[in-house]
Amino acid sequence: MTYAIISLGGKQYRVQPGERLLVDRVKAEAGKTFQPSVLFLGGDGNADLSPSSKVTARVVEHVLGEKIRIGKYRPKSGYRKHTGFRASLTRIEIESIGSAKAAAPAKAKAEPKAKAAPKPEPQPKPTPAQKAGAVPEGYADLTVAQVKELAADWDELTLEAALAYENEHAKRKGAIAALEAALAGRKEGDA
Repeated sequence: MTYAIISLGGKQYRVQPGERLLVDRVKAEAGKTFQPSVLFLGGDGNADLSPSSKVTARVVEHVLGEKIRIGKYRPKSGYRKHTGFRASLTRIEIESIGSAKAAAPAKAKAEPKAKAAPKPEPQPKPTPAQKAGAVPEGYADLTVAQVKELAADWDELTLEAALAYENEHAKRKGAIAALEAALAGRKEGDA
């Protein structure tokens, strides 16, 4: 999801492609496109404080804002003055962020994401020798809460292998604590 922060009329707006905004009056005519100044470009974990890409916006229509009534009154002198104000505004639509070529692949990538995710490749079943003292299958994908739950059912060799894996790779404090507690419980039960 790409977004940009643009500056129009001394105000800043966070915009995305296809979004419509009501901004202060722009000099461009209805139906024309223009490129506002881009202050920031971000999205998908990327950020660019000095972007070289452009944002293209199209003027949809020029409108007047809601009427604001202003009344002045001074007591005991009979002074009453009423005026009104309607802001001149422009409705714009953000057509693209970046070049048109960059926007097209982003849409093409979005379509496959809507389809079902590919099935993971089947992994070979471990031998009984590998099972004893080996990290359980799919251990790297387990959350700390799942490790804590499943550690109660594992044997001592599996617990030690999982603890060694955590110390070498993940170093998740919660998982290490859960595995150490399960190991201590096993050793107390044996004693």
